Amino acid sequence: MVLTRFIFSQIDSLGSRVISGITYTKNVLAMVYLSFRAAIFDQAQSWRSVFGVVSAQIYFTAWQALPLISVLAVASGTLVIMQSSAQLSLLGGAKMIGELLVAIVVRELGPLLTALIVIARSGTAVASEIGTMKVNQETDALESMGIHPLSYIVFPRLLGGIISVVCLAFYFNVVALIGGYIFSRLVHNMPFHFYFDSLANALALSDVGLFLLKNLFSGTIIFVVCCYQGLLVQGSPHEVPQVTMKAVVNSIVYVIAFNLVVTTTYYLTKLASLGLL
Repeated sequence: MVLTRFIFSQIDSLGSRVISGITYTKNVLAMVYLSFRAAIFDQAQSWRSVFGVVSAQIYFTAWQALPLISVLAVASGTLVIMQSSAQLSLLGGAKMIGELLVAIVVRELGPLLTALIVIARSGTAVASEIGTMKVNQETDALESMGIHPLSYIVFPRLLGGIISVVCLAFYFNVVALIGGYIFSRLVHNMPFHFYFDSLANALALSDVGLFLLKNLFSGTIIFVVCCYQGLLVQGSPHEVPQVTMKAVVNSIVYVIAFNLVVTTTYYLTKLASLGLL
């Protein structure tokens, strides 16, 4: 009897977590639609003020993150190129260096590391900033002036975040592939024309689609989750660090889960097209 109660309590607990997660995801996705709708139909402020916030978000998220992204990209690219070229040379498959770099850097490392950096830098800042605005009743002041908070607070940060993540991921890939090659020349004497041809032959249109899909989702989910958590603050300053922590954790979970699902689907589809499944 006790064992039966324990089993059912665990099932109930699991069910409540699943329902809570589904409800949270639905609310987050609804905010994406509502913020764009508010920016188009319920806008009381000028577009100049909106794009001023968008520009500030791009400056903070993308431009100020370039030094950190550059260091991580060069280090990642160098390590991957050195390890790959060394192992492939031993196996006699040096021509596969391009395919390996595209699979590791372009498809996986670029989108994931960029998203994690943006969450750590900008996600925390956005969640705490909006939470502080709620504490100071700035959102209520906007509503009293006839300005929809979603059109002035959420939409510019969401749009600026999406643009920033896509640009940073592209920059990461370029720096990792080129900067990594330059630094790896200190150890491996690989001709540049051979390296470039290998990369050009490995890149496909599907890689561009995969790149855009992952980074567009990452930019959207990071900033909408952080904005959503910030708007959950009721009025106490003690809630701000709590919602910031939840924003970071939830963003990381969504980004990693989505990348895992997309990567798994991509390779299963590729294996199926080759008749291996």
